[in-house]
Amino acid sequence: MSEVTMKLIDLRGVSCPTNFVKAKLALEMVDSGDILRFYLDEGEPEQNVTRSLSAEGYRLLESRKADGYCIVTVEKV
Repeated sequence: MSEVTMKLIDLRGVSCPTNFVKAKLALEMVDSGDILRFYLDEGEPEQNVTRSLSAEGYRLLESRKADGYCIVTVEKV
């Protein structure tokens, strides 16, 4: 049984679609079951990245607002 890894990726200030590409590349580098937490700008970045990662088959665990940005937590399945 492998240990689950939690990683933080700060994508604030990264424009679309580059933020999705970076999120997807980060997820491709970890094992199934690992969890990544992304910091994203509110609005379009948050909407596009969460929608695109879900469409790619990643499990969205959380999406919440923080102080001027959004925290999105995703599990690689």
